[in-house]
Amino acid sequence: MAMNIDDFRLYLITDHKTGLEGRSLFAAVQMALVGGVRALQLRAKDLPADELYRCAIALKNLAARFDARLLINDRIDVALAAGADGVHLGEHSLPTGEARRLLGKNAIIGRSTHQAEDIIEAAREGADFATFSPVYFTPSKAPYGPPQGIEALRRACACSPLPVLALGGIRCDRIREVRAAGASGVALISAILAASDPEAATRAMLAEMH
Repeated sequence: MAMNIDDFRLYLITDHKTGLEGRSLFAAVQMALVGGVRALQLRAKDLPADELYRCAIALKNLAARFDARLLINDRIDVALAAGADGVHLGEHSLPTGEARRLLGKNAIIGRSTHQAEDIIEAAREGADFATFSPVYFTPSKAPYGPPQGIEALRRACACSPLPVLALGGIRCDRIREVRAAGASGVALISAILAASDPEAATRAMLAEMH
């Protein structure tokens, strides 16, 4: 299935360790889907393959009810087994070209990037889109150095042959700024999953997007 960038304007990354206001991850994701999310990334690096597979199946079935896309972080084997729409590859994942060979031309492949050169390489190897991070401060990325900032995002988008999604510290009040810098959309976790009302948070972000 060819990637529709409109589905990825708001790209929700799951994290079962994020504070979910007492909800299950499944319940929080369902609320986000009701609110309008149409692209999900299942990221659970600490889960063994059997648990990750079961979670992927559950999310794939849920996403299908909303005609949403599901990508699996890093694990090409799980993506294939669960019938996911594709994978999201990190800095230390298999090369994009190898993932494309294994998954086929119809799979959606995203790539995490941190500089313009990464995006150009990902495009050359067959990626469909890239995330660029961290744009703003976020605790999970603090040990790796300071945020890139909005000007670095602007430079990356200006030379990118791919849609670029801004990631890292994304909040509703920052969406217009990253869009003005050239980002095709945003990728995020806690701004939706940790919100008191994930459905309302999703609707508010989509309203800012438009």
